[in-house]
Amino acid sequence: MNFLAHIYLSGEDPELKIGNFIADSVKGKKFLDYPDRISQGITLHRKIDSYTDSHDIVKQSVSRLFPKYRHYSTVIVDILYDHFLAANWKEYSDVPLEEYSLDFYKLLHEYHEILPKQIQKLLPYMEQDNWLLSYASISGIGNVLSGMNRRTKNRSKMNLAVIELEEYYGDFDKEFRHFFKELELYTKNEMKIL
Repeated sequence: MNFLAHIYLSGEDPELKIGNFIADSVKGKKFLDYPDRISQGITLHRKIDSYTDSHDIVKQSVSRLFPKYRHYSTVIVDILYDHFLAANWKEYSDVPLEEYSLDFYKLLHEYHEILPKQIQKLLPYMEQDNWLLSYASISGIGNVLSGMNRRTKNRSKMNLAVIELEEYYGDFDKEFRHFFKELELYTKNEMKIL
């Protein structure tokens, strides 16, 4: 799952959201350097990723992309699934996505001092282009995939995955919906243990 899903799955707990959001920038046992609830958010993120990567429905989505994108397929599916969450946001939250996004950016500013440097550098771009809101449109997801492709020095060709998104839109949507129901249940159970 990508940024929006990780934030959403953290519920209303601000520090859990922060931890879940920054987790990819916190390596190994460095999560222990953070306050308890943020550390638990990092742990939750890792559990969500592990659950997602091993799930049969996700593997089905990945297999559709694998012949063309190889090991980048899992990253692409994470991003595409965030599109389906954003595009169908009203089914998941009573708070409009634009408001939800702005509230999260404010939260990041409140915790700015403890964010990893990488996230601090990313924040202005994320906010300026309102990444979380942009996920709702195919063009927005196209921009995200193009940015990821640039980071791989054009090796991944991830920018082209919009073609598969449009071609197999119904299939990806169906897979996302089935998987996300299971992921929400899994996450709720994991949060009880934290």
